[in-house]
Amino acid sequence: MVETGVVYRDLGHAPPLPNDAAAATKPDTREVSHAISEEPTLSHALADSANHGGHAQQFMKNDDIKDLGWNQDADEIPRPLVGGLPNEELWILIRRFNKQMYHVKEYPYPVPGNLDLNIADEEEFSPDKLRANLERLYMTVGISMIGFSKHIMRLRSWREARRTGAFLAAYSVAWLFDLIVPLFILFLITIIAYPPSRDILFPPAPIALVSSKTGGLQKPKAGVLGSTDSATGAPENYKGEAVEAEASNLVNSIAHIALASASGKHPQSEPQDGDGDSPNSRVPDPTSMAISASNARVSTGGGNVSAEKDKAKIPMETAVWNKMRPTMHALADVADTWERFGNALSPTPPFPHDAYRLRFVAILVPVLAASPFITNYMVVKGITAGAGIGFFADPLIWRGLDFLNTRFPGWQKLLELRNTVLKSVPTNAQLTITLLRLGEANKAPLPPPPYSDEPPPDESIDVTDEHLRATGSDSPLNASPDELKAALEHDPNTKHETTGSDIDASKQKSHGKKGGKLLAMFKSGVKGTIEAGLGADHLKAKVGSEHAKHRLGVIPDQREDNAGGPVDFKCRFHGKRGHAYLRTSATIPCLAFSLSKDIDVKGTEERAEAELHPVWSIAIADLKELKKVGGLGWKAKLVVGWALGREVADGLEIIDKQGNTWALTAMVMRDELFNRLIAIGGQKWESW
Repeated sequence: MVETGVVYRDLGHAPPLPNDAAAATKPDTREVSHAISEEPTLSHALADSANHGGHAQQFMKNDDIKDLGWNQDADEIPRPLVGGLPNEELWILIRRFNKQMYHVKEYPYPVPGNLDLNIADEEEFSPDKLRANLERLYMTVGISMIGFSKHIMRLRSWREARRTGAFLAAYSVAWLFDLIVPLFILFLITIIAYPPSRDILFPPAPIALVSSKTGGLQKPKAGVLGSTDSATGAPENYKGEAVEAEASNLVNSIAHIALASASGKHPQSEPQDGDGDSPNSRVPDPTSMAISASNARVSTGGGNVSAEKDKAKIPMETAVWNKMRPTMHALADVADTWERFGNALSPTPPFPHDAYRLRFVAILVPVLAASPFITNYMVVKGITAGAGIGFFADPLIWRGLDFLNTRFPGWQKLLELRNTVLKSVPTNAQLTITLLRLGEANKAPLPPPPYSDEPPPDESIDVTDEHLRATGSDSPLNASPDELKAALEHDPNTKHETTGSDIDASKQKSHGKKGGKLLAMFKSGVKGTIEAGLGADHLKAKVGSEHAKHRLGVIPDQREDNAGGPVDFKCRFHGKRGHAYLRTSATIPCLAFSLSKDIDVKGTEERAEAELHPVWSIAIADLKELKKVGGLGWKAKLVVGWALGREVADGLEIIDKQGNTWALTAMVMRDELFNRLIAIGGQKWESW
């Protein structure tokens, strides 16, 4: 075993090149660790460090597993679970981590930036993963850019006159003395090195309350201010849910518009339906049924969509699909980099508080010192010279790249941001797995985010100075108390307002009266077919059908009846009801499956292995690959969700280092077991 350990001086390492470049210079060196305490990466080391700030950090390493509220309401869970991090922020990270992580493999080589759980270069593509990356891009880059643009509008509007005047005075003096660049660099150094300056220069305001056109007060698009960090102000039960719902609905809306465009939906030219019994009212709306209507549009126009006549069909489809994986990977890289910068400027425990910001300052200070001596002429000459070299020196550039690839293989990796200025700075996924490992290292697994079936109330939250304030004696958004009260009052009509009748007509999704009845009959028939098919799976399973066994129990009766964790998790193996349970107090920590019906959540750790009669067990150190799998095929899952409106319990595929595979199915708490398994051992993981 090769142990790399953790070089803590790297945390404050200001120069751009890291001291430890093994991930780029020795990428094939195998490093295997069997426990968190062996500290194979910075993430493992921080999780195992001495920090008593939260209830999950009380160092009960020699005790049994402690349940910190896995099946309790949010108010009953101890606060904070992790020192310096509110529970609401922790739940946001875990909830989004569950949506982002599908498939991980052990990575027994040096990892970039001394942090694992990076995205594999050959990451598998799937439409659902592309959707998850689009949603993630909105929740990271999109929301941040919306907030930034509204801060700019607040400054330009002169509604907060003293603050805008101060910005103008500083800009005017710098412009007069040709110090614009030094001023800008000094501004960056200030907001990086001194975090309180951010709220002084850019006082907070709920995004939904600020108009993107005037920079002043507006009624939130949801008709009520139910959240402060979302673009619409939609209500939420738990912090962060409104932004996640916005991201999901953004992708849905784009898909609906694309489908409406492909199907040729043109409501302005539709004939009037006076009697409600026209052919148009007898058929469902294809855009709301999410079917492929583009081919139907071509056929009704006299065209032919067959591959024999449309020679561009197959090559164009192939070209588009071939670009999906690199596109998805690029979106993930953008989100990763954005998250790293955010976590460097506002670190989350247990990562160091000042080291990354000081690294940025150390890079900017020499630039600030040189900036007064760099003239406009030098800048223009440098840009035009670079443009000329890039345009005309292509043969020399390629020869230079070939030379570098031959003499210094992996040099591109050395220049990546995650190996230079952002070395050891985590993405949100890497931060989350560190927090999960922190709980595992202290025998106190972090409980899952709370879940609620109840819709959030249409009530405005209490706006305090934490959410809305101005700098100095300015009033926030230059709004009076009466104007603020009017903006916060619930208005159910605001969320339906559009910019014109054409948008109303295009946005409308209607099946018509006859079409609605037809769709209801079809839905009832599909429901009966699904229930009959799932019932027949019991008979098929008895005669030995493995596929039928995997489908048994995929639609649980109630979520509460399937509660489990932190030690045991109700599931099935080859269709048989049982429990997957984790034993960490044993000499060799392991995951096992038992058919016992009386496993007690609190007593599992104390009970003898023989008493539980395990069907099989795997040492945690032997885990090599974990993959979330669906309880049903994606088409069947969509139909079940549409016709039955029920949750589907998915499964988890586990592969060990000997190549053995175990498939656990019908597991409601699949994500929770997945999170414990990737956090409990010393493996370094790679996301696929």
